Formats: sequence, structure tokens, C-alpha cells
Amino acid sequence: MRLSVLPLLIAGFALAGCTSSSGSESAASGVAAKETTGSVVRPAAPVPSVGVGKTSRVGSQAPQAETLAWSTPAPGPQAFVRETTVGMPLPTERPVATLMPEGPAVEPAPGRGRMQIYSRRFRDAKPINFGRVSPKDYAVHGVDVSRWQGDIDWTKLRMQGANFAYIKATDGGDHLDPMFRTNWRRAKEAGLKRGAYHFFYWCRTAGEQAEWFIRNVPRDPDALPPVIDVEWNGESRCKQRLARKRVLEKMQVFMDMLERHYGQRPIIYTAPDFYEDNLTGEFLNYPFWLRAVAQHPSKVYPGRKWVFWQYSGSGLSHGVDGKIDLNVFHGSVEQWHNWISPRTAMAQN
Repeated sequence: MRLSVLPLLIAGFALAGCTSSSGSESAASGVAAKETTGSVVRPAAPVPSVGVGKTSRVGSQAPQAETLAWSTPAPGPQAFVRETTVGMPLPTERPVATLMPEGPAVEPAPGRGRMQIYSRRFRDAKPINFGRVSPKDYAVHGVDVSRWQGDIDWTKLRMQGANFAYIKATDGGDHLDPMFRTNWRRAKEAGLKRGAYHFFYWCRTAGEQAEWFIRNVPRDPDALPPVIDVEWNGESRCKQRLARKRVLEKMQVFMDMLERHYGQRPIIYTAPDFYEDNLTGEFLNYPFWLRAVAQHPSKVYPGRKWVFWQYSGSGLSHGVDGKIDLNVFHGSVEQWHNWISPRTAMAQN
């Protein structure tokens, strides 16, 4: 999910850079992040834009009926949630898949109540020799997408081997990916397991970012766990780098709020430089999604258990114009079904 495009200016608003002091944070302007997936090149054709409102305060308990930001007019500004570590009870932790499959396996047809698993048929514009254990040795492949993939043919993409998809939803505290609603609906219609991810801004409070994600991403019992995407972003207006302790505090607040709302422990997506600076030895009870496009994650993140591996930012597939990020699940087909089944049952309770 590396950033490689110029920021989108919102007409009519003056843009202000992020500043910080030892005791406060300034709110970033309403600018869409320069976030793209992996090494995706910005398309020549224009992509959709969307206007969104400001965040609203979410109560300490999950609401009984959802009111999504894109289904009703946004309310006026509200007080931001104070950033303190939240000590609420959390749902029972689900096990993280740690076993490495001996070889690829494909489920020829879905069993009763099970999704069909399609074998990997992707190509790569920049293929890498990962050595003894490569992405093709894993059974369940998927993708992550944002507005920069344009209009996706989800049925074709699934038949190419995309059994799951993580879809860009939000970033910061006021930007919604303009293709999120369309991708969210069409991915499910095509039979993929899908989840939503949030690109985290270090110059916005964690509370308002969690509120914004909650206002825009439905609580779907069939969805994968939400993802917090944490990276150093040198191309965004939000360039500040916080101390490790502060980074961990902000992440914890955001993840606690999402876990309480969605009933699922969030997944942490990260890249090698950010991981080395902040996450080595941290959040051992959280599932990780690791970017490693030149070496196996065991080499880049020694000792870290992981659920998803993003192995390419230059994937090619029918159903998508241009490049797309490619990912694998850490486990066999049977482990995949076991991993998603308790989550669906829990979310329905």
C-alpha cells in the first residue's frame, strides 16, 4: 500500500500542513491521501472523487442501528475523542495461522456452506525469486485494491485466483475512497471474502480516525477483520514521525475502538521500515499482514507470526487494468475455512 501519487486538492479549501508540539496535535486538512496499493502507477484516465463531511463522535457502546456517513448527511463538527488507552473487555482472541503448507492445494468445489477456492493464475510485471518458499506454495491468494484500480471486473478477478480482497475505505479523519462502496458491494456479489482497511495519519487523533472508519464501513458478519495500515508516508502532507511510544499509544486507541465496534480484533498492515522503527516485539496478540516484496516475511520480519503476506505490488490479472497488489493467506485451504468460520459465527451473535 505504498504511496506513489500526487495529493488530490479539494477545491475551495486552503490546505494547511501538519504541525505538532509536545502536548497537542493539529488536525490535518481534508485532503485525500496519496495512498495507492503497492507499486501501482496512477492511471491516465480520471478517477472518481467524492465529497465527505466531518467526523461525528461515537459513543462508548456500539450503536444498535448503523448510520453510515455515505447514507445520510454528515452532522456538524463534534468534540474529538480524547486519546487515552482504552481498557474495555475485548473479544476472545482467535488463533493466528502459523503453519506453512507443504504445497499448494485447491478446493475443486465448495462444500456445504463453504466458498470455492480458485487457484492462482496471476502474473507479475516484476517477478521475484523468493527461494525455497514462494507465494505459489500457498493455497489461498487474494488482492488489495483502492480507487486506483478503477472499475474492476470482480468476477474475472476472482476466477484468476482472488479469493479474498482488502478494500481501501478511509484515511485520516475525513477522506473516503470514492470506489469503496462500489468495490465493497461488487466483491461480495462475486463471492470473495472481503474486508476494509484504513490508512492511518499520524497528525490526526486516533479517536477521530476510528470514528470516521466506523461511520463509513458497515458491520457485515461476513467481512474479514478491519485493517489498520501503518507506514511512514513521506509523500503525504502528514509527514511527521512520532516517537515509538506515541505510535503504539495511538494504534492501541484506534484498534480498541474498532474491536469494540466490529467484534473482531483488527489486523495490522505494515512495511519493513515502519516495523523496524516501531513494531518489533510489539502487539504479539494481534494478527499481522506484512509487506515483503523481495524476500519471504521470515527473512524481513524474523520471528513475527503473520496471517497475510503482500508479496507483490506489480501483479497483473484479468479483470483489472494496470497493476494490483497480490497477497497470500498463511495456511492451507482447510485452515482458511477454519479461520473465517468462527469469525462469521461470532459476528452474527
